[in-house]
Amino acid sequence: MDLVKLEKNSNNKFICPQCKGELRKVEGGGIQIVDGKVDMDATTPRHICDECGVFYKELLHSGYYNSFVLPENERQSKKSFVEVKDIPPQQIKRDADGKADCPRCGKKMDFVEAQPVQIVDGKPDFSNTMEHFNCPHCKSVFRKIASTDFYQWSEK
Repeated sequence: MDLVKLEKNSNNKFICPQCKGELRKVEGGGIQIVDGKVDMDATTPRHICDECGVFYKELLHSGYYNSFVLPENERQSKKSFVEVKDIPPQQIKRDADGKADCPRCGKKMDFVEAQPVQIVDGKPDFSNTMEHFNCPHCKSVFRKIASTDFYQWSEK
């Protein structure tokens, strides 16, 4: 177990001791049950370096941090996401598999056909009544603008 004391940059953000890049802070969540046991690890905040693939957790409020390997599915690239405000309405064409390139992250997103209104928890759910694209990678949804062939980023 390697303990390190993280330094801060001029913006008062922690920097990675290996690459000197700014660390991304992820707040801790609630207590989770994993394999029938209480998991308290998820409750403490983590400082993540996506470039090096490590994250740091403070040891008992001491100012010293343990380093851990970051799982591949939790890594984010700083350059991979386009800001939502920078995505103009655009035509999106699907390929033979019903997929298209996501304007936000560049990965493949799925086309969702229009479906009738569904009842969810006793309430009508209109979210799938219009055709749209759904990106499982960046969790973006692109809905068709009425009476056009253009799609625009949309909140769920």
